[in-house]
Amino acid sequence: MLETPAHGDHRGTRAIQRMVEFAPSTGGLALWVRHRDIADRDAPAVMTDGEAVYYGPAFDGLGLLEQTGLVAHEVLHIALRHPQRALDLRRLLGDVDLRLFNICADAIVNSTLAHLGWLRLPPSCVFLEQVLAQALELQQDAETALLQWDVERLYRSIDDRRIKDDARQGDGRSGASGARSSESASEGRDSLQPQGDPIPSRAREDGPRAARVRELGADSRSDLAPSPEAESSPEAETEQAREWSERLLRGHAGDGEFSMLRALIADLPRTRTPWRQVLRTRLARGLSRKQAVSWSRPTRSYIANQGRAGPNRRLPWEPGYGANATAPKIAVMVDVSGSIDDALMQRFADEIAAISRRQEAGLILVIGDDRVRRVEVFKPGRFDLGNLDFTGGGGTDFTPLLERADQYRPDIGVVLTDLEGPAWFRPNWPVIWAVPESHASTVPPFGQLLTLAYD
Repeated sequence: MLETPAHGDHRGTRAIQRMVEFAPSTGGLALWVRHRDIADRDAPAVMTDGEAVYYGPAFDGLGLLEQTGLVAHEVLHIALRHPQRALDLRRLLGDVDLRLFNICADAIVNSTLAHLGWLRLPPSCVFLEQVLAQALELQQDAETALLQWDVERLYRSIDDRRIKDDARQGDGRSGASGARSSESASEGRDSLQPQGDPIPSRAREDGPRAARVRELGADSRSDLAPSPEAESSPEAETEQAREWSERLLRGHAGDGEFSMLRALIADLPRTRTPWRQVLRTRLARGLSRKQAVSWSRPTRSYIANQGRAGPNRRLPWEPGYGANATAPKIAVMVDVSGSIDDALMQRFADEIAAISRRQEAGLILVIGDDRVRRVEVFKPGRFDLGNLDFTGGGGTDFTPLLERADQYRPDIGVVLTDLEGPAWFRPNWPVIWAVPESHASTVPPFGQLLTLAYD
């Protein structure tokens, strides 16, 4: 694929300008994406690998409304992390038909954009409500469907492909659906198959649901091109997913009724790294022992320069640095207003205790709802959170909890909550808001959001 650098000017420039004009916040998501022109005349008008939007020569022949619709479509694919999530699903299931996944992702994006009059979607595009009606026999309007369906759930619901009975006896065809499945799998870009899998995609044939969805998207071109070689580490991908989710939420709130998102959809990107690993990494960074200024010893540069200054000159004293003898401290604030169940509370408490012991950190535990109910201060390695009573029941206000924790000058803080309450005090130490999955789309007032899965 021949690629032409497009740093400031590219085929999608006018379309992006229109997006920013009509939807400054959500349209501005395109400014976070790289844009590249492709010289290959056989390339689709637009496509994405999850990091950049690629424009083929066919893009030039479209009107501005059609160009805007295609660019908005690809930008949402990137913001929703669809190519990366296809690879994640392959790792989970072992076999993913990229063509079917592409149609599912397209359906969600098209239904998300269909309410906008300042862009035009292709006449052959597929919508989420169509897929649900024809493949799953569910009658839902676009708003309801977008609030309930993410791309993984949709794909797994329609993927009823099965191993062909004659797979080991030749390459025969088993009806029209089998022929279409084999045709799709024979195209390298339409088959996402892990190496070494003993059952290749061409040995599977579509069931009735997969066949209907494939027929729905027969006139649309594949535009997702995930590259396994470009996969990042789980933690890096987690950070990317979190950043895109926050951009989408802020953009939707900023544009209001002019937002590119019809609603806060269920398909917002989620982190893929286990929450325990993310929590350990973030707390380890915040609790790492820092160098402290030592006035009892000079710096090496002071000693070296003193010799150069000569016997009759004295340089100003430069203190050295030594290990900080003060043990790091973590503040844990628990919202006990009734939104966190006991099982998740126990998992969280066990993980916090393990991290604190490993980092030799002191612990300040602040329990409350709309006011502070209880405060416990533990020395490093000398606490057991399992015996504490986490009960409350009032409303929620994080301000008194944060203010009380700030009195102990912690290095980092974690708040276990559903984020349904105000926080009028912002401390100068980092804050992690740990929330259950049901509140993963909530925007924190500041700090970082961490979703706790029920694993």
